[in-house]
Amino acid sequence: MNIAILGSGGREHALEWKFSQSKDVEQVFVVPGNGGTKNNVKIDLQDFTAINEFCVKENIELVFVGPEAPLVSGIVDYFKKQNSSIKVFGPTQKAAKMEGSKIWSKQFMQKYGVSTADFWVFESLEAAYKKIEELDGDLVIKYDGLAGGKGVYVCDNVEEALQSLAELHTNYGKDAEFLIETKLIGQEISIIGFTDGKTTKLLHPSQDHKQLLDGDKGPNTGGMGAFCPVPWCDAPMLHDIINEVVLPTMDGIEAENLDYKGVIYFGLMMTAEGPKLLEYNARFGDPETEVLLPSMKSDLLQLVKACFDGSLADFPLELADGYFVDVVLTAGGYPKKYEKGNEITGFDQIGDKALIFHAGTKRGENGEILTNGGRVLNIVGQGSDLKSAIEATYREVEKVQFEDAYYRKDIGNRPV
Repeated sequence: MNIAILGSGGREHALEWKFSQSKDVEQVFVVPGNGGTKNNVKIDLQDFTAINEFCVKENIELVFVGPEAPLVSGIVDYFKKQNSSIKVFGPTQKAAKMEGSKIWSKQFMQKYGVSTADFWVFESLEAAYKKIEELDGDLVIKYDGLAGGKGVYVCDNVEEALQSLAELHTNYGKDAEFLIETKLIGQEISIIGFTDGKTTKLLHPSQDHKQLLDGDKGPNTGGMGAFCPVPWCDAPMLHDIINEVVLPTMDGIEAENLDYKGVIYFGLMMTAEGPKLLEYNARFGDPETEVLLPSMKSDLLQLVKACFDGSLADFPLELADGYFVDVVLTAGGYPKKYEKGNEITGFDQIGDKALIFHAGTKRGENGEILTNGGRVLNIVGQGSDLKSAIEATYREVEKVQFEDAYYRKDIGNRPV
């Protein structure tokens, strides 16, 4: 089978690596790919016609969608309308609203009893101002649409909340829809799994580190590192997550007759009152993918096939023992202005047990690897316990060099 993966980040490189291990896979193409992926194809991810034409030409049978934008734009629906034999792994446009619209998804959670924070949607700014004052500005404001992780504003007081609301309208337009939520306190955790629309098989619990600086300080980023599994997420806690979040979600998907065959992501806050769902994603998280796929022993292609044919409940998902840690190397200045085109060295020094997943890279004229984005590389190590996995990862991180490289020094060391 020939496969096309859509996307250009570390997530997509990890998907290429995992699919390539399947004995039933002949070729893997990555659209558009990066400096670490093979068989790159430069096509705009929103040009569904060009993607379809390429897939027909190369006899591709499966398209795995990495990022959210093509799903929210309806790529699954497009291929279905072509009466195509090409299967696209991901939810339909309607089902992708679980990620594409914060308001729709919160109303879905409320309707089906998914544990989440209280929220309010407003038809006027005056009503929003009143709620901000009522909550003393201690709240969260969320832009309704896709924002690449930058449409969420966590506020501590009225002044911050009003500034955030002004920034939201500056960034997304004066008519931009938004909601206000009560602020939740606790540890965030990512629960990611595969679904055929009825059953969900979960991978290891994982945790992302969003802030740029050590100690979870500084601006939010696309993710500075991740690890799995999460030691404090024990069996009773996972039981609560499944019963209070996952199962009600699946009940809602069935009740709404949503066509959802793909990856489903539950972004959770573990509070003193139990798990509270912050958001759904309709695809793999990045950088969580870079630790979750190495920690999955099962064949990825067979797992995807089980989702398509509705036999996921009988699929024997196998997960590896031990811990996996991913440290993201970024370009200096990220997430603001940063340079591109700096040569990366040290790949030949990396140990056999470590994994490198490229993100913001490209190949130079002579085959050298150059920086080409804010998040440049993911370096993944493993160990029998979290401490040894962290140590193994950072030993490899120190070997890779490029001008103004930056990375957090505390991935996996967040206090509980």
